Amino acid sequence: MSNLVFVLDTEKRPLLPVHPGKARRLLNAGKAAVFRRDPFTIILKVVVTATPESITLKIYPGSQTTGIALVQGEKVVLGAELTHRGQSLKTTLGSRNELPRSRINRHTRYPQARFLNRTRRKGWLAPSLQHRAEKTLTWVKKMLQLAPIGSIVQ
Repeated sequence: MSNLVFVLDTEKRPLLPVHPGKARRLLNAGKAAVFRRDPFTIILKVVVTATPESITLKIYPGSQTTGIALVQGEKVVLGAELTHRGQSLKTTLGSRNELPRSRINRHTRYPQARFLNRTRRKGWLAPSLQHRAEKTLTWVKKMLQLAPIGSIVQ
């Protein structure tokens, strides 16, 4: 798998990614400019009329990490791994929940019991799952802007 550079046309529509050497030649010739540094993307200064082939975005979900791959036929264009904060969110929320308990054990004043506020809204997800879904969606949206994606496979 090689590192490829994302390419946008003059109207910011995604084209097929190119090899870094070709991107460097385009930049040195003045035919392109740097659009974004992470992930590295160039924007062409000349008009391109050809329509690019479509690329498949593949997502491999996991509890600790999620894999993302851009595949064109049998060739992997880009491979990435998203690391999730699920475990750290769990420990942070757990330590926050322990504070009232410690106040009770020290016989100090503490807030009144709130036992009637335990209903969850419709569509509620655990914070760790919500973070995982939102982070994956964020990167899928980024990839849709940078590559000519025709289909998404999970």
